[in-house]
Amino acid sequence: MKILVLGATGYAGFHISRALRQEGHTVLGLTRDATGDRARELLVEEVRPVEGLMSDPETYRAALEGADAVVCAALDMNDPLGSDRLLFRTLREARERTGRSRHLVFTTGITFLTTTGEVWDEQTPADPGNPLYLRAQAEQDLKDSGLPHTVVRPSFIYGGSGRSSKSAQWFIAARTGEPVFYGDTTKRYTWVHVDDLATAYVAVLRQPGAFDGQTFMLGDEHRPTLLSVQQACLDAAGCTAGITFQSADAGGMLESCADRDELVDSAKARTLLGWKPRHPGILEDTLTYYAAWDRARPQS
Repeated sequence: MKILVLGATGYAGFHISRALRQEGHTVLGLTRDATGDRARELLVEEVRPVEGLMSDPETYRAALEGADAVVCAALDMNDPLGSDRLLFRTLREARERTGRSRHLVFTTGITFLTTTGEVWDEQTPADPGNPLYLRAQAEQDLKDSGLPHTVVRPSFIYGGSGRSSKSAQWFIAARTGEPVFYGDTTKRYTWVHVDDLATAYVAVLRQPGAFDGQTFMLGDEHRPTLLSVQQACLDAAGCTAGITFQSADAGGMLESCADRDELVDSAKARTLLGWKPRHPGILEDTLTYYAAWDRARPQS
């Protein structure tokens, strides 16, 4: 297939694009700058950069209309729901113009879900009071659109370049010698290695029609406390400074939203997709993850 990936130069999007190419697909990657370093890395992985913006469908319309499927691994921070709706509209227009549909694999997350239940699955309701509820609204808009689609909800991502991961925040804090932990020290998260995440997109797009309308939660079976993960990241980076503890509110909106256990059950993905995490967990090989993050950083 020919697949357009929105957010191809981002953390998850880059690994998804590479995995899809390794599966044998022709992959186009939307990027703000087709001449930048990250776009050149896509070229090395045999992914063809397409310069454009999620907020401007005209910049990617031709690539979308030439594609058989679309992966959205991007989030327009200026207007997240608005850009998602523009994407859905562009897909509908492409179907009307060409007479064929393109399957959309749409990425959201888990932090907008309610606190109900100890472990979350695909049936866990969203929390309308959560500032990230707009991700649930986007999912509902997509469902109402009638477009063929699959929703992927990753848990907390780690591994590879790290980039926008929480582990990267702690590696940076180790360099500055000012590590801070925000909120409840007992909270636990579910994690997923970025390459394991990418294999789920590959599985969906092997037979997209079989997963039309489905939602999949993705995470490994490890559920460490966040504090233990932060300490492991600091140790891997050789940081000897003590952690300063502050309220979740002091860390901003994202820290406040996630100041609780965020644990997911991926049984559905394991059963229907045949998906299984291959990596040993974020606590088992933290030195390797630190080295990968360090090597991926721009060298001065």
